[in-house]
Amino acid sequence: MSEQADVKMEGVSPQAQHAPPANDSSNAPVDADAGERASKRLKTEDSPPSQAAPAFEEAVPAEGQDNVNPTKSENGHTGDSNTDSKPDHVDGRIKGLAPIKKEYLIDMGNQANQEDEASNQANDDDAAEGRGSTEQGDSRDDRNSRKGGKKDKKDKKKNKGQNTERSFGRFDDAIRLCNSRAFYPEFSPRECRFAERCKLCHDLRKYLDEGRREDVETLGGKCPVFEQHGYCPSGWKCRFVKSHMKEIEHEDGRKELVLVNNSTADGKDIGPKDEESEEQRPAISNIVSMDKKIALNRKRTDFTRSDQYIQWLNLEARLSEEFQNRRKSQANEGIEDLRARYVDPPFKPSEKRRLYFGPETPTLAPLTTQGNLPFRRLCVELGAQLTYSEMAMGMPLVQGTKSDWTLLKVHDSELTAPKFNPGSVPVFEDYDHKVDLKFGAQISGSNYWVVTKAADVLNRYCPHLRLIDLNCGCPIDMVFKSGGGSALLENQGKLERMIRGMNATSGEVPITAKIRMGIRNNRPTATQLIGRLAFGAREHRERLGAPGCAALTLHGRSREQRYTKKADWGYIGECAALIKTYNAEKASLTDTIAEPDASTLPNAKDGRMYFLGNGDCYSHTEYFENIEKARVDTVMIGRGALIKPWLFEEIEKGQYLDKSSTERLTYIEKFVRYGLDAWGSDELGIGFTRRFLLEWLSFTHRYVPIGLLEHLPPSLNDRPPAYKGRDELETLMASTNFRDWIKISEMFLGPVHPTFKFQPKHKSNSYEAEG
Repeated sequence: MSEQADVKMEGVSPQAQHAPPANDSSNAPVDADAGERASKRLKTEDSPPSQAAPAFEEAVPAEGQDNVNPTKSENGHTGDSNTDSKPDHVDGRIKGLAPIKKEYLIDMGNQANQEDEASNQANDDDAAEGRGSTEQGDSRDDRNSRKGGKKDKKDKKKNKGQNTERSFGRFDDAIRLCNSRAFYPEFSPRECRFAERCKLCHDLRKYLDEGRREDVETLGGKCPVFEQHGYCPSGWKCRFVKSHMKEIEHEDGRKELVLVNNSTADGKDIGPKDEESEEQRPAISNIVSMDKKIALNRKRTDFTRSDQYIQWLNLEARLSEEFQNRRKSQANEGIEDLRARYVDPPFKPSEKRRLYFGPETPTLAPLTTQGNLPFRRLCVELGAQLTYSEMAMGMPLVQGTKSDWTLLKVHDSELTAPKFNPGSVPVFEDYDHKVDLKFGAQISGSNYWVVTKAADVLNRYCPHLRLIDLNCGCPIDMVFKSGGGSALLENQGKLERMIRGMNATSGEVPITAKIRMGIRNNRPTATQLIGRLAFGAREHRERLGAPGCAALTLHGRSREQRYTKKADWGYIGECAALIKTYNAEKASLTDTIAEPDASTLPNAKDGRMYFLGNGDCYSHTEYFENIEKARVDTVMIGRGALIKPWLFEEIEKGQYLDKSSTERLTYIEKFVRYGLDAWGSDELGIGFTRRFLLEWLSFTHRYVPIGLLEHLPPSLNDRPPAYKGRDELETLMASTNFRDWIKISEMFLGPVHPTFKFQPKHKSNSYEAEG
């Protein structure tokens, strides 16, 4: 264990000391033939397997206990982080329990309740990925369509404690105001295009008096959007409208209500020119017009280029199937026949924009529900260098579904270039840092024709994308059973064609992939997959070249594994070492018939594929140890950022930051302001902001201030016993009671709507407002 882990806090927050990340991989022993044997596990025979695991995961026995060696799985990699054979007490720490100082503990006797709370929070982590929970109106659920909605005993046991059908009620105005009046002066001559058929309200004063709730008095009673941009896109529907409206008196004595900065004194309105403008919001890009979505939905979009490549992929799929099913007696003849029947692809991929990943670019993971635009904006402000959209489904994108296209919206802060330290890792000489940006899109699909077309429309309609990432690790039941997500880990031929098709139609936008160790705990398959994504299948490497995967992210868990077990960074390190052997393999293929096509190689220097690790990073010490020991280019952070988004700031400064309750409350206020900016300050926008704030608070309450801990570093899997904070606000923020989360939301958004409902991912927490 690292020295930092043995430090006991005596009321002072320690400063972390660590060496800069090592970049020389010459001391990593690797089997030289590992790249050729893509179907076999990498073996590191020159060093014991336990060295591959990060130092902070090594067990240190307590006094009087025997040393416990990490167990070795059948596959050859160490499994010490995923076994239950560790001692319950390690260096004075109880396994799975946060080491809080005694003066802050409330009750240490009710251990059963603590275990139940830990189990509930583990369920929340699984549900955060969508596993075992569904949300109303969200297509990424776990409904078992193959069983017609019937659940057997296994399903009932699996969903125990989960809210399988979440509803958030309705939060809108009692009287709905027509858009022909929502953005214009009271006496505007603008007519409703539906005339008498319109069933919405056109009487502005009636709407203001009877059709809406009173103005929100929080945030000083001033509209944060108006203060930021000088006008409010929500118009008269804004719940802070009194701060940007006035009543003027005309010469004839008539009094007219007007919006500040949304109308002129002579009555000429400057509101939205059409209904599409209502979706336009300040400082937000990648907004796709309704005309384009309708064209996609009605199949009017021209996909000629994509269709040509898909037809060629269909032919290749048939040839590959015949090759794989050939008889043993035809082994040599099969290769020759395959070469004879080879057809050139209709076109080659475009030259891709150069990417860069390094130790100075900590990355925010794509997070379903939680990875919304306001949260990403907050993380970028706190030091996140790369961000991803929430996972968008490929088919709804091709069909023009509004909800999935909304996930691709990006804030201007994500369009700036990430940090770049020349020399830290090899990059292309023509890498242009000035045109690089932070935001990338993640999509999921179960067929190569779907993701090929999805990459095509993303390239055409979203001009601000750093990359397009294919999700190959999603554990959601519906996605898995349809053949997408983590199901692709065992259908590598289809996955290769998906990457190849996306790479052909994405223009200059690079294609990346995010995978898991495998589907089953005892059968990791990532090492087999890496070789295929780097160079393509061996039978058509010579003909087709590499599929063109520019970067790969590995989550150190299998699909079956839950979050009560730690991510296997030892295995991630083995995969990183495997990738490093491909430069040598490429050199050995030079001047041979099997040399891969340079235009299809990943777009790092010398065709090297960038490699990111993901799993359980919760401190800056773990971040740099993972980079140094696992030899990944950078680390992708998910749950750690949800619980403490200033983790990126800790990484940047290289020290622990003991944030006070007041500072943490400031981050919540920023999230609220960013939410109102993104979703609107009307009743609907406030409802969305409150809903996603409560989703985030269901994670932030698990943060234990480091000033209360006896040992460092903190562990993401440690659950705190009942404790009190250093002040009342800190205690409130640590509450597991959903009513306290509602109370925090009301500090900034006012009282909840009478019909608002909130159902956290676990049934032990639920809320329904009483009218």
